[in-house]
Amino acid sequence: MNFQEYSDQFLPLIELTLRQAVFDRLNEPRYHELRSMMAYHLGWEGESSGPRAQGKRIRPQLLLLCSAAAGGNWRDGLPASAAVELIHNFSLIHDDIEDRSELRHGRTTVWAKWGEAQAVNTGDAMFTLAFQTLTKLSATLPAERVLAALQLLQEVCFQLTQGQFLDISYESSRSIPLADYWAMVGGKTAALLAGCAQIGGLIGGAEPVRQQAFHRFGYALGLAFQAQDDALGIWGDAALIGKSTESDLLSGKKTLPVVFALERGGDFANRWLEGPVRQDEIVHLAEQLRREGAEEYTLAEAERLTRAALDALDEAVVNLEAGAALQELAQRLLRRAY
Repeated sequence: MNFQEYSDQFLPLIELTLRQAVFDRLNEPRYHELRSMMAYHLGWEGESSGPRAQGKRIRPQLLLLCSAAAGGNWRDGLPASAAVELIHNFSLIHDDIEDRSELRHGRTTVWAKWGEAQAVNTGDAMFTLAFQTLTKLSATLPAERVLAALQLLQEVCFQLTQGQFLDISYESSRSIPLADYWAMVGGKTAALLAGCAQIGGLIGGAEPVRQQAFHRFGYALGLAFQAQDDALGIWGDAALIGKSTESDLLSGKKTLPVVFALERGGDFANRWLEGPVRQDEIVHLAEQLRREGAEEYTLAEAERLTRAALDALDEAVVNLEAGAALQELAQRLLRRAY
C-alpha cells in the first residue's frame, strides 16, 4: 500500500478513537460546554467545522505508520495515536493564548471565543485525557511497553514546554545564536514528531536500537520541516502556502534565515538590530537575506536534515511497504509551495 491507502484506513479510526476519548468522559449535561470547546477546537463542531478545521492528523498517522514499519499491528497503536493528537491540540490551545492568536485554520480560537480561563482549562483537560487514552494500550500490549510509552510521552511534553519557554524568552531579544535556534525548534517542532515515531516503533515491537532510529527519523524530519517552513515564511508563494510571506519579518520572528544572517553580521544584521522592520522594507530585506546566503543556507539545512531523517528510517524499518509509505509521508511534508 502507498501512503494514501494507509491514510484512508487510519483517519476514520483515529477520529473514532479521538471522539471516544473526549465524549465518553464528558457525557454529562453539566460538562456540555467543556465538551463543546474541545469538539470545536478539534474541528468537529461550530462554524466552518470539517476536514480543514480538523487539520491533517499528521502526528497520529506518523505514529501508526511507524508501528507498522516496525513490524507490528498498527491497530494496536490507535490509543497512542489519539493521545499524541490530543497533546498536539493541547499545545495549540495554550500557544494561541500565549501568542494572542485570535485565528487558527481561519476560525476564532478557543480563548478568543470563550475567554482565557476556560481555554486554559480546556487545554489542561485535553492534556489529561491524552494520558488516560494512552493507558488503553494495555488492552493489547504488555504492561512494560505501556509504561515505556507513557514515559516517552511525558518526556515529549517536557521538551515541548522547554521549546515554548525559549520561544517566549527570545521574543524580547533581537538576536539569538544558531545553537539556541535549534534548541528552540527542537522542542517546539521536532520533539513531538520524534516522540510519535519512537512510540510507534515501541508499540510495533522494535528493539531499543531501532526505537532510537525511529526517534532520529522523527526529530530530523521535524527540524527539516521547520527549516523549510522558515524559508517559505520569507520567500514562499503566499497564495499556495496559505499564509503571508511578510509576517515573519514584520513580527521580528527568529527564523533560521534571520538567525543565520545575524551571525554573519552583514547589512541585514545591522538593519535588524536597529529595531522593528517596517512594511515598506520587507521586499528589500528579503532580497538582502538572499544576497547574504540565508536562503541557500536554510534550504541546504532542510535538505541535509531530510537525508538524515531518511537514513535513520532505513535503519529502523522492518516492514518495507510501510517504510515506503513513511518515506512518502516525509516527502509530502517537505514538498510544499516554494
